[in-house]
Amino acid sequence: MTTDILAEITGMLVEIVGDEFLLAEEVTMKTRFNEDLALESIEFVALAELLHHRYGAEVDLMGFLAEKDMDAILAMSVGELVTHIGRVTHASLARAAATPTASAG
Repeated sequence: MTTDILAEITGMLVEIVGDEFLLAEEVTMKTRFNEDLALESIEFVALAELLHHRYGAEVDLMGFLAEKDMDAILAMSVGELVTHIGRVTHASLARAAATPTASAG
């Protein structure tokens, strides 16, 4: 699941910043948004929108960032976001599985 999420985020980043910027460096779990990718705030907003469309409102990138201080945001890795998405989507799937479905009586 982690590799699937990483691949999807990498695709989103390529869409946002353009593949010519990401060709020189492969995106990994250790890739940092600020230092390695030099993502600007408007690009974070674009990423948040793509994540919302792909994973739904529960994967709230801006809410996730709001829980961090500036140093943590600047040091954040792609892996931290992948882990966050995995946690949220796993919890969402667990809740859906636990919710009884209406019988077609």
